[in-house]
Amino acid sequence: MKIRWLGHSCFLITTYDGRRILTDPFDETVGYVSPGVTADFVTISHDHFDHSSIFKEIGEPTIIKHPGTYAWGDLSIWTVETYHDNEAGLKRGNNLVFVFLSEGIRVVHLGDIGHVPDGRQRAQIGRVDVLLIPVGGRFTIDAQQAASVVAMLSPKVVIPMHYKTEALSFPLDPVDAFLDLVGGAEMIPSTTLEITQEDLKQNDRRICVLQYA
Repeated sequence: MKIRWLGHSCFLITTYDGRRILTDPFDETVGYVSPGVTADFVTISHDHFDHSSIFKEIGEPTIIKHPGTYAWGDLSIWTVETYHDNEAGLKRGNNLVFVFLSEGIRVVHLGDIGHVPDGRQRAQIGRVDVLLIPVGGRFTIDAQQAASVVAMLSPKVVIPMHYKTEALSFPLDPVDAFLDLVGGAEMIPSTTLEITQEDLKQNDRRICVLQYA
């Protein structure tokens, strides 16, 4: 499985049989360049402009933006309903966590979650192999909360997202505070991380910061 970071909360996940899943695509006002990729599936955690822009280059994908469970061959996708704030959605509404299962690998994209999951939500998420987690605060969980979520979910691989970079056009906190709390990270000199089941057998947790191209 290949996981490519396109900026902000947008990833292109490519399975071994070539299925392409695009998560939370942004519009160009965010500051990142439109990725211009095609996809078979697009998942949208919530309907804010920086997470729900279906640009024309994507093609004609299946769009998943409502709670449910979906399956195509080896690929399964299901959602966990959460909130975009810590006041049960009163400030910024709802948020969908997406769980992707393919090749025996479970990838969890937390979207713009604004709170630490409760026990019920934790059980619905289940085992986590790869966690894509917002760490920039302000509109989502902050670095301290993100570190707590990592401890709670016990993923094998953590990829931070939704934090301040030179490209981003609005204020978020940078990734540094989160990395200090979790003991540092591998700075991957690439936009893409390839994960196999063999990689997940290692005992040590990997915190991987992908490069924005």
